[in-house]
Amino acid sequence: MTTHRLRNTPIPGTRDDYTGVDFNLGFHISHYDLTLDYRVLPNRLNAVATIDAENYEPIQGMTLDLVDSMRVSKVTAQGVRLARFKQSSDKLRIAFAEEVPADTSFVLTIKYAGNPHPVRTAWGEIGWEELSSGSLVASQPCGARTWFPCDDTPDEKATYDFHVSVDNPFTAVCNGILRGQSRSGSRTTFHWHIEQPMATYLATVMVGEYQRLELSNDPVPIIGYVPAKLIPAFQKSFARQADMLALYVQLFGEYPFSSYTVVVTEDNLEIPLEAAGLSIFGANHAREARWERLIAHELSHQWFGNSMGLAQWNDIWLNEGFACYAEWLWFEHSAGRPAAEAAREHYRGLVAKPQDLLLANPGPRDMFDDRVYKRGALVVHSLRTLLGDDQFFAMLHRYVEFGRHGVVEPHDLRGEVLNAAEDPHAVTQLWESWLHEVQLPVFPEPSAR
Repeated sequence: MTTHRLRNTPIPGTRDDYTGVDFNLGFHISHYDLTLDYRVLPNRLNAVATIDAENYEPIQGMTLDLVDSMRVSKVTAQGVRLARFKQSSDKLRIAFAEEVPADTSFVLTIKYAGNPHPVRTAWGEIGWEELSSGSLVASQPCGARTWFPCDDTPDEKATYDFHVSVDNPFTAVCNGILRGQSRSGSRTTFHWHIEQPMATYLATVMVGEYQRLELSNDPVPIIGYVPAKLIPAFQKSFARQADMLALYVQLFGEYPFSSYTVVVTEDNLEIPLEAAGLSIFGANHAREARWERLIAHELSHQWFGNSMGLAQWNDIWLNEGFACYAEWLWFEHSAGRPAAEAAREHYRGLVAKPQDLLLANPGPRDMFDDRVYKRGALVVHSLRTLLGDDQFFAMLHRYVEFGRHGVVEPHDLRGEVLNAAEDPHAVTQLWESWLHEVQLPVFPEPSAR
């Protein structure tokens, strides 16, 4: 993964240009241990977050992201002495009794409670959301603050333990491996652990009346959590999930997590959602076979976005461009439709749309615009066309391994491409025209070899 950032190091008082969230500076969090007691019907969350942190510069205090409606009642610490804490403007502000020297490891324990709900943003409502029977978490890009105190920025990764208690017959599904579950009276506690570091927006808690299905065990367990009435439709619509995973392992390299979990909600969802080691679909995606491309898309995010994270949101095309191209690769394999054919079709679609999007920095309003997805996928196809299949897929394996469970930026991909290319000038020309100019370049045609 990259060891430096092209973006200037944030300074106190600065904020993320895309999310508008002020940066939390001076420390890193390595692990979150979240104990969540959730009552579905009143939508009430009583919680304790235990956070392992280390400061990389001397600090007199620190901030964490947490919406004001989730009220903190107590903060304790090990390894540092606290002076006070307060909440304002969706920040938990913690002051220490004296300056904490750099490279001090410490643990914060934060007790809080409230009625979790999503926050309204330019991209709709994000975060913890009630369903007709349960709840879901969909945090991209900055909704994790709706349910736990965190450093809610994409380039800060940590490992997690979740201990989620819910009323029977509900099941709580989180990232990682189910370490155990214990029943006490009318409630059950589920313990999930993910050993691979993930960004806060990829942490999730799904609560519903689910049945657990084992879909495959090769190369990793593939598990479904599905409402009973949707199981027949799910088994039909997701029948090729294991085949997709096998293809992507062949094309991209080793699957990056310990398992892959698919959760289907009882409600319809407009779009499916990715989380680390897990994807979330609505009932409509299980009932209708036409969503096969989205099943492929969400699976591919386990490599592009979930393992290989972003340093900043203006690079969103790295996630969505590769995931969109993975759809085309799946149908190239499963249906014999060349990715070049899909690329040409979507290129024609882009020609008909406004030519005012800069892929390298689309801006917060357009970061989830379909043109980012399709133009990003066309960058990937252009690279494949330039390098040829053998060199392209070999480069892709190196790039994916390089960024595994880290953070990547466009210059990391460009460096791998330059190492594989015979003509560096052609790489530079491709890069500038597709990423740094708004006008759509000509469609990439293979050269005579």
